[in-house]
Amino acid sequence: MRWPEALLGFSLVAAGVLHLLPLAGLLSAARLEALYGIPVREPSLELLLRHRALLFGLLGALLIAGALRSELRAAAIIAALVSMGGFLLLAAQSAELAAPLRRVALADLIATLLLLIALGLRAWVPTGGSS
Repeated sequence: MRWPEALLGFSLVAAGVLHLLPLAGLLSAARLEALYGIPVREPSLELLLRHRALLFGLLGALLIAGALRSELRAAAIIAALVSMGGFLLLAAQSAELAAPLRRVALADLIATLLLLIALGLRAWVPTGGSS
């Protein structure tokens, strides 16, 4: 395995693992409160945040699958960049973020940088077949 391919795979897996972390929010409102640092007293808010956890789990799985299957890489990278970029833009417009949300923004920034590296590395990695 050449170094660009190894770094590409690492970038996708690392971003994927970061996206799997919110899956813990599926378990309870208490887990959601611990993840995001906000009270989750409204059943509708709990439902939305649990759904967010599910979607992030799916995106994390896609990123990890993209590390293993070259034909999924572009879709995985684009979906994650749109998701994280959107959150970062919204967070930048927020007057105040709770400390856990600042950590989420920092993690998204790091994962975005990893995926931009992965995007650049795609030029050196063959697209045919599985990795």
